[in-house]
Amino acid sequence: MSAKQYEHGIYAIDTHYLRPGLDASHLIVHEGRAAFVDTGATPAVPYLLAALEEQAIARDRVEWLLLTHVHLDHAGGAGALLRELPQAKVALHPRGAPHLIDPARMIAASIAVYGAERYAELYGEIVPIPAERVVVTAPDQRLSLAGRELTVLHTPGHALHHQVFFDHLSSSVFTGDTFGLSYREFDIEGRPFAFPTTTPTQFDPEQLIDSIERILALAPQRAYFTHFGEVCDLQRIGTDLLRQIRSFEQVARASPDRATLRAGITAIITAELRGHGCHFDTARIEELLGFDLELNTDGLLAWRARIAGIMER
Repeated sequence: MSAKQYEHGIYAIDTHYLRPGLDASHLIVHEGRAAFVDTGATPAVPYLLAALEEQAIARDRVEWLLLTHVHLDHAGGAGALLRELPQAKVALHPRGAPHLIDPARMIAASIAVYGAERYAELYGEIVPIPAERVVVTAPDQRLSLAGRELTVLHTPGHALHHQVFFDHLSSSVFTGDTFGLSYREFDIEGRPFAFPTTTPTQFDPEQLIDSIERILALAPQRAYFTHFGEVCDLQRIGTDLLRQIRSFEQVARASPDRATLRAGITAIITAELRGHGCHFDTARIEELLGFDLELNTDGLLAWRARIAGIMER
């Protein structure tokens, strides 16, 4: 399948994680050089290499793998892809780098969650990344792709090791999961919808709000979401995300059990969708968002347990 082409040499490549239109790797092409922002899981690697071939970019012309964080739907394929890209370096947050250099603990934790068979189906082999090919980033560091500057912002809230990349040429930001999820099925007359992702185990509402506000302060013209693709109208979306995060926090504090919490965040997102003009029935919303609703519920429960533990000390 062909990559989706945007302006300024940016392409979205569907990694086909779980379903089409859920998970993207973005390719930036500039002056005959290239960078990938996030890679998807290992089964996505053939799609990424095919996108290079489609754009007539030799593998040794790829300079960067820019990884927003090390969750496997974003970075699980980085090691396998790197084996095919002899000149590329990997930009990683200092908290994330050790987990891809030695992924054994991350692999074990993922197998414990998914089971060995489902884990293998979703993620394949997680290949360690050689330490000498890792560039550990600092806040506000500027990286260069053939002279095209990208600024690194460390953006905790979704995960402590999360970072985003601001592309000065296109005035756009590659947001990973910090700016939420925005699936194209929910676009109404070209207007996108987004909602926060509170995946376990490091979700923190105050950190996430601060990270979103720092992104908005850059006044980007557009964002490229791993989930999924190009999104504009970022000031409105940012305001929506901040409101939803506070609503999620309130329902998490008030819910007596998991079922009540899941129902509460489902109701919040459904109401937001109705206000957006989307009138999918409950079955369609569950079809598109069921996996995310489960993760959001688990992440909010983990956050609630963590703050309860802090209060008890």
